[in-house]
Amino acid sequence: MEKEIIIGVLQMSDRASLDTNAYSSLSGDAILEVLTSYIKSPYRTIFNIIPDEYNLILKTFHTLAVEEKCCLILTTGGTGPAKRDVTVEATEAFCQKILPGFGELMRMESLKYVPTAILSRQTAGIYENTLIVNLPGKPAAISQCLQAVFPAIPYCIDLIDGPFIMANEQNIKAFRPKSG
Repeated sequence: MEKEIIIGVLQMSDRASLDTNAYSSLSGDAILEVLTSYIKSPYRTIFNIIPDEYNLILKTFHTLAVEEKCCLILTTGGTGPAKRDVTVEATEAFCQKILPGFGELMRMESLKYVPTAILSRQTAGIYENTLIVNLPGKPAAISQCLQAVFPAIPYCIDLIDGPFIMANEQNIKAFRPKSG
């Protein structure tokens, strides 16, 4: 039996966690839209909006990775230099391995559009069988960054014994080394 593909989408926003209007979930919705375009395999998502609070982020990571068995958690928000931006610190504390190449590539991609991309602290890491990727908070930047890093995500999940994710090759090409 194939492993179920479960993806956590976690939006960090003090304001959005209190707000019920449609604006509040724009960045989370942007992630969901990209996933629909990029993933051909059947999958389900678990979507949460929480305040940018360190201990709550850690608790939510644990719930998504350990209890819900997400193979991938995509976060949005909390990656800037402001005092309340603690997503990166929580990610680094929770993960067993940090993958700095994700953040490096996302910043390089974002620099094509805005000079303030150097203020972003996005990163990625692994906890057991879960890849966590911190994305920026602006919907357009989410799409740009996922376009840059998604080709490596399915193979990374293969390497950590996660489920096989087939990319929608019409929209994005995932990289997997040729065997043999």
